[in-house]
Amino acid sequence: MSTAPALPPIAALAPPVILALTAMFLLLVDSVDPDGDASSLLLAVTSTVGSLLALGVTGWFLLAGTGQPRTGGAITLLGDALVVDGMSLFLTAIVASVVLLVVLASYDYLADHPYQAEYYTMVVLAATGMTLMASANSFATAFIAMELSSLPSYALVASLKQNRGSVEAGLKYFLIGALSSAILLYGISLVYAASGALVFADVAAALADTPLTGVLGIGVLMVVGGLAFKTASVPFHFWAPEAYEGAPAPISAFLSSASKAAGFVLAFRIFTVAFPQSAVAGVIDWAVAFQILAILTMTIGTFAAATQENVKRMLAYSSIGHAGYVLIGLAALTGDANQSFVLGAGMAHLFVYGFMNTGAFLFVGLVEYWGVGRTFEDYNGLAKQAPLACAAMTIFMFSLAGLPFGGGFLSKFYLLMAAVNGGVALLAVALIVNSALSLYFYSRVVKAMWIDEPTGEPVEVDGYPTGIYVAIVVAAVVTVLLLPGFGPVVETANTAASVLFA
Repeated sequence: MSTAPALPPIAALAPPVILALTAMFLLLVDSVDPDGDASSLLLAVTSTVGSLLALGVTGWFLLAGTGQPRTGGAITLLGDALVVDGMSLFLTAIVASVVLLVVLASYDYLADHPYQAEYYTMVVLAATGMTLMASANSFATAFIAMELSSLPSYALVASLKQNRGSVEAGLKYFLIGALSSAILLYGISLVYAASGALVFADVAAALADTPLTGVLGIGVLMVVGGLAFKTASVPFHFWAPEAYEGAPAPISAFLSSASKAAGFVLAFRIFTVAFPQSAVAGVIDWAVAFQILAILTMTIGTFAAATQENVKRMLAYSSIGHAGYVLIGLAALTGDANQSFVLGAGMAHLFVYGFMNTGAFLFVGLVEYWGVGRTFEDYNGLAKQAPLACAAMTIFMFSLAGLPFGGGFLSKFYLLMAAVNGGVALLAVALIVNSALSLYFYSRVVKAMWIDEPTGEPVEVDGYPTGIYVAIVVAAVVTVLLLPGFGPVVETANTAASVLFA
């Protein structure tokens, strides 16, 4: 009996290739029919099909065990510059899911936008860069992939060209991004000076065989700084509130979910493969550095969110707080910890966060579509006009807070167990305290929608845009289903993480 021929190793890069081809096709559609009546719908459909196809192929690869131990291990490509394994596919699934929700919602949100082809193209190109960040196995490819992700993002934040806040946010995002890129690149150069290598595994091997110097320690700290920008972690978090508030709401969802996840997965790979603690212990203990970073990030983000009156800005600071929670995945990687469990907990939270946070920002986009204001008071009585959307927003808020309304409850619980497993009690205390405080500002949104009466004229809902509604409902359904279905997610995350410690 004949068997099907095995796919060549390069086929493992199918998801980012699909996204890149989708971006090229979007430009082709715009060049053929730039002003056609059906152009807007065709662009949205093309983006949706491309992201759905990338998600489907990624799911197929995960189920088939592509790049995982049971099928021969990680697939390395281009002289070990890229690697496809469980972790890269897990991140690709997150990015593709978020992009799918974002492009669905963007069709209605951008109904009158004059540059829709450019908008969709940049979203898909940025997603391509994010998926490549997860597969980066060399500092060179990591930097290039990060820039491919960042450059379109700067333009997307400023895409509302007639809105001064959007343009100003894009400029600030670009300036801080340029600074962080310079810091990261200089850090990479110092690491290369100390090790003479760029491939992550080669860096670790070189550091194990050569005397360690202060140059390496400075280089590692600068790499931490560069990655802190991408994940909106302290002290490179200042761009996030401005960028998320000024950007179109679907882009705020995209950057705060997919971009953050890509940055974290890249950080996980760099610090476990290129800078294992056994290799750099003589010059820097990066676990302690991440413990400080995690506590500062979750605390500053949470306390800042509690002082906001603007819902979109509150969500921006909330995303900073969640970056601190995910940092536990690195901060708790102490010598006594179950490494795969700790790192897997961080990855599992990123997966759940991708749906509940994206849905929350898309709800804000729905409210903006109706012309309602952005303050908590503006949301008063909204549930009477849009009960389904407000029910979904309630799920997002309580799941983000860690209540058992969605997968956020279990993902935070696993992060708590990871902190305990790593023996870092302060991280566990900070997680509990900040999660409890976050319930205050999340519940303010719920209270405004369902309990408070409008202070002025009653909210008038002008239509129920199908695309945004579908995206919000899908995100809410998945968030709820992740509560009983969290087991397979965390098991997949732990399996993907275990490869890095083999």
